[in-house]
Amino acid sequence: MRYSTRFSDAVHILAYIAVFSDTDSVTSDILAASIETNPTNVRKIMGLLRQHGLIRTVNGRPKPTLSRPVEDITLYDVFTSVQGDTRLIEVDEHTNPRCIIGANIQQALEKQYARLQEAAENEMRHVTLADILRSISSSAVNANPDDKELVKAFL
Repeated sequence: MRYSTRFSDAVHILAYIAVFSDTDSVTSDILAASIETNPTNVRKIMGLLRQHGLIRTVNGRPKPTLSRPVEDITLYDVFTSVQGDTRLIEVDEHTNPRCIIGANIQQALEKQYARLQEAAENEMRHVTLADILRSISSSAVNANPDDKELVKAFL
């Protein structure tokens, strides 16, 4: 089964922009190297983040900025920006209608999946980019104390 990493990549991009906001070199190539994807993918995600008001960019200038403080950007904001109304889990629409399970599982799962979707979205509304950056910063400093200066604003 294939799944999308767009949400994770978008959070990665926002975190990178926050940490390296004082530099003039936050390019799609640099972000792509950090994510281990291609620059085109980064530009597409950044376009969605820009359209939804999470970042500001200027063409030809490698210095994107966050549109609001990290405390005011939630995972829900990011998720809906890059995934739209995509659901976290989907019901398999291709089951055997002549089977008692296959004929009835979609309806049974749909109700439960809707409940899980709502719970996940509510949780995402309570996790901010600041929370993610604190976790990243703590891990970074534990792994390499020399990184403390770079991430001190998020500790």
